[in-house]
Amino acid sequence: MIRQAQTALLFAALAFSYNASAAVDVEAAKSLARENNCFKCHGVDKEKDGPSYKKVAEKYHGKADAEAKLIHHITSGEKAKFPDGHEEDHKNIQGKATPDAIKNLADWILSL
Repeated sequence: MIRQAQTALLFAALAFSYNASAAVDVEAAKSLARENNCFKCHGVDKEKDGPSYKKVAEKYHGKADAEAKLIHHITSGEKAKFPDGHEEDHKNIQGKATPDAIKNLADWILSL
C-alpha cells in the first residue's frame, strides 16, 4: 500500500514537472535575461563570473523548493559569491518584470 502511494506521488510529481517545463516560454525567458544583462555573468552552458544556467539547474534538480529559491535569488539582491572569493549583491530584477515573467525565467533555467 505504501509503495503504491509512493509510486502515485512520483507519477504526479513527474506530470507536474512535465507540465511546468512544457509551459516555459523560452524566447521570453531569454529576452528577460538579455534585458537584465544576466548573460554578462551567466552562460547557458558555459561558466562565466557566475555559474552556467545548466549548473544552476543541476544544483536545484529534484528539490521541491527549487523554483521558489531561484526566484528569491534573482529578485532579492542577496549576495552572489564569485570564483575569486569576493561577494557582490546579485542584480535584482524585481520591478523590471512581472511575477509571471520572473517565474518563467526561473522555470526556463530549471528546465536546462
